[in-house]
Amino acid sequence: MSTATSEAVARTDTPRILVVGGGYAGFYTAWKLEKQLRRGEAEVTIVDPLPYMTYQPFLPEVAAGGIEARHSVVALRRHLNRTRVLTAKVTGIDHANRVATVTADTGDTWQEEYDQIIVTAGAVSRTFPIPGIAENAIGLKTIEEAVAIRDRLMSNFDKAALLPPGPERDRLLTVIVVGGGFAGIEIFAELRSLASSLLREYPQLTFDDTHFHLIEAMGRIMPEVSMKTSEKVLANLAKRGAYVHLDTQVKGALDGNVELSTGETFASDIIVWTAGVMANPQVVRGSDLPVEERGRIRTRPDLRVGSDEEIVEGAWAAGDVSAVPDLSGGGVGGYCVPNAQHAVRQGKLLAQNVTAVLRGEEPRDYFHKNLGAVAGLGLYEGAFQKGNIGFTGLPAWLAHRGYHGLAMPTWERKWRVLWGWWNNFWLGRDLVNLQAVQNPRYVFEEFAARPRPPQPAVTPPAEPRNSAKKAESEKTA
Repeated sequence: MSTATSEAVARTDTPRILVVGGGYAGFYTAWKLEKQLRRGEAEVTIVDPLPYMTYQPFLPEVAAGGIEARHSVVALRRHLNRTRVLTAKVTGIDHANRVATVTADTGDTWQEEYDQIIVTAGAVSRTFPIPGIAENAIGLKTIEEAVAIRDRLMSNFDKAALLPPGPERDRLLTVIVVGGGFAGIEIFAELRSLASSLLREYPQLTFDDTHFHLIEAMGRIMPEVSMKTSEKVLANLAKRGAYVHLDTQVKGALDGNVELSTGETFASDIIVWTAGVMANPQVVRGSDLPVEERGRIRTRPDLRVGSDEEIVEGAWAAGDVSAVPDLSGGGVGGYCVPNAQHAVRQGKLLAQNVTAVLRGEEPRDYFHKNLGAVAGLGLYEGAFQKGNIGFTGLPAWLAHRGYHGLAMPTWERKWRVLWGWWNNFWLGRDLVNLQAVQNPRYVFEEFAARPRPPQPAVTPPAEPRNSAKKAESEKTA
């Protein structure tokens, strides 16, 4: 038997676990599987378009310059030492034949066979067909979006400082956030804090030149906290010159002119969309796994795909892409809400349950009672809610940083984040603008020497055949 054949037999005999998605749930599943599984007990492969996991609760602080962008992500290859990492997309799941279609950025496509599949593909921004949103807005789901928002605001300050007061300067210094959930309120408040810091460096601009508007379709913000706490947050934002429009919808954003259902219109160069998420449609629609009415993979309490009556053997799901029943009774519609608390804990339990099934044991149901909610609202401002206890201000900001500093996976990442916070405390917020990194070759291209275009060949006029004889005869005469 050849070496290749021997390897194939060994590979077939060893259970193959395929993790689709490297976010919270996917990373923690693979990370804990490395600790749960005995060496050689199973082969684990994780597939994600990005080579890192993004700690999304830090995105507002990244956008405000409070955390270095690279410190808020976890490199998959560095911390998944026994897992095969594929930087690609899963574009199809044929669970009936235990095969997934994987597509690389190069366009190459191949089939990955598996015995157990774990779908943790996360969620993407959910938008509506509002004119101009797709062309002019930006989401807040990736580290790249957070960096782009920060650089855009700082670049706009540079441009506005060169302009006289007027519509164009107002447009550059107007920030609009759509969505009043946790993500929307945090990025809104953090950008307001950043803008206030920038004003100290731009004597040409005043506080009144900056305009911040948050648009929320519901009658309140931050449904995760009590009404009293949300009202305190509103009062805090109003005191800082940030306006919240409740019971208001965005009707259009053509050419950056945001039109509201109230009839108001604001011209803005920065429109951040945080009005909801939806399960990754590319993975969900490309699979034969059962899906519930909201477009999420139907998942049992033990995180196996299926329902109370039916189990899809060999298929598991967790995180934002899944509809996991909330046995604590606190979930919206009876399901776990899409947040980091659930995704991380579901990932840890997934590793235990998959290991248990491989060993012939029974999986356990997922149960987690909400630990509360913390939000950062800019430097030294925050919100905290735990049961009936809610407060804002410095204590809440400290609770926010304490919780997320500890929740950041791996000690290597924790120390980088904590070290950055410590440096910022003494040195102040880093205000360097690197927007040009999005077009890094512009200087090189501007001054690079280029070959001269080829010149057309010049053909000398042809002389008559007898011209030489005529010249000789004239010389003799």
